[in-house]
Amino acid sequence: MSSKYFVPRGGHPSQDQLLTDRAVFTEAYAVIPKGTMQDIVTSSLPFWEKTRLWVLSRPLSGFAETFSQYIMEVAPGGGSDRPESDPGAEAVLFVVEGAGSLEVNGQRHDLQPGGYAYLPPQTDWKLHNRGSENLIFHWIRKYYEAVDGLETPDVLIANENDIAPTVMPKTDGKWATTRFVDPDDLRHDMHVTIVTLEPGAVIPFAETHVMEHGLYVLEGKAVYRLNQDWVEVEAGDYMWLRAFCPQACYAGGPGNFRYLLYKDVNRHMSLRPPVTAPRTR
Repeated sequence: MSSKYFVPRGGHPSQDQLLTDRAVFTEAYAVIPKGTMQDIVTSSLPFWEKTRLWVLSRPLSGFAETFSQYIMEVAPGGGSDRPESDPGAEAVLFVVEGAGSLEVNGQRHDLQPGGYAYLPPQTDWKLHNRGSENLIFHWIRKYYEAVDGLETPDVLIANENDIAPTVMPKTDGKWATTRFVDPDDLRHDMHVTIVTLEPGAVIPFAETHVMEHGLYVLEGKAVYRLNQDWVEVEAGDYMWLRAFCPQACYAGGPGNFRYLLYKDVNRHMSLRPPVTAPRTR
């Protein structure tokens, strides 16, 4: 299994660069190309030292509704003893470069590239970069939807290189998914997986289903069908798909096409109307 993951480097484009790019924002999907992740669009967070981040998605009417996703860049000596300010938020961390020292409930874990951590709500955790190179990781946050009679999921620390991918039926091994969580474990209300398509492999039908998607391309390139459009994507690009947005894919090669995938799962569809703020004059 390849351990190479695309990592944004920031910077700023020169004055002779064309404005034309592949960024797309629609009601059904968005494509945020890797060239968007420059220094000028970074953010900062309270209680994080020597850290900047790129926000890929956030809860927003007409955009992501269930989750937020960041690419975190932590310089040597940086990190946080108070990383999460929302006690109801669960998290998945996925390391793409460098090494992180993760402390969970007083126990230390060393995260290397491919490292994965699931952190339930109200977990006491800290994260620091004690190495000499930048630590780069994805941080996916979701408000946990508790269900009476189901316990909160446990902390899970893993690495994708230690997990055998699950091959999709009738694909000759060309399409596989690396799963960190048992799909039958209904305690979880989100799944973060890695999808791998070999060169020439295809998602052969327009998937149309209720899960909201966030897809960050870790490696390779492909042509993706989103709603009625075909878009080219490559390593470093990010796609957001609204629930029921049709999607299909051709992997372009010459290497594997791989992406980190978020989906909301295992919960009833809310029947309550969204809460709106009262109007003022």
